[in-house]
Amino acid sequence: MEYTITPPKGLLAVNLSELWRFRDLFLMLAWRDISVRYKQTVLGVAWALLQPVATMLIFTFVFNRMANIQSGDGTPYPLFFYTGMIIWQYYSSTLGNAGNSMVSNASLIQKVYFPRLIIPATAATTGLVDLAISSVLLVGLMFWYGVVPHLVGLLLLPVLLAITMLAALGVGLFLAALNIKYRDVRHALPFFIQILMYVTPVIYPARMLDHYPVVKGLMLWLNPIAAVITNARAGLLGQADFDFPALGIAAVMSLAMFIAGLYYFRNTERYFADIA
Repeated sequence: MEYTITPPKGLLAVNLSELWRFRDLFLMLAWRDISVRYKQTVLGVAWALLQPVATMLIFTFVFNRMANIQSGDGTPYPLFFYTGMIIWQYYSSTLGNAGNSMVSNASLIQKVYFPRLIIPATAATTGLVDLAISSVLLVGLMFWYGVVPHLVGLLLLPVLLAITMLAALGVGLFLAALNIKYRDVRHALPFFIQILMYVTPVIYPARMLDHYPVVKGLMLWLNPIAAVITNARAGLLGQADFDFPALGIAAVMSLAMFIAGLYYFRNTERYFADIA
């Protein structure tokens, strides 16, 4: 059987049949990333729990005990923070891994043809493993504090996860393509993610910005993860009201980010093998 490789045409030019044909490669790369992460480690998958737990303990002491930042709705701060933290951790790891994925796999890109979109897409898949493991402790914390989630919140979880994935992949695709040409991106990306965490309501509740409506509005429009974390807490912890307008904005913005990132990625893809 012969295949003809042609340049992409159209606005986004995503060949779904081609992606499906290379599904085995996608699964292999995803499994490779998962196995490499925990290979020859003493604690194994426990690292997926150790990082958010250690962060929860440190941030609870610094921001809750010392800075007196509260959840704002009566939720115990460790549970409040941990809920936002595991969502943020999935978003930031997907964004970081997708942004560096093309440079990290440069040797593979230069040797053989396959849909390049597969490489950054694996970042979103492998991050789900850490998210699933971290969620086990979240269930334990909810049981410990006697918190019962809303049924609506549980039903909204796939929507919240989809918004998070689209937002992370949208920016990640753009940075992955940009990283091939400008290697400064690789050094700036960790700093960018660190700054982004502090303009996302991970440590503090979004209602703390009610007295700064311009800042809060910009955060909701430009940072879809803010609405995701706020509504995840409302649905899972049951102490606050859902912010459906903000969730709608987040859905629109994450989709716009994904389309823009995919457009830039596909339009620069033909040069990847030459400059990777």
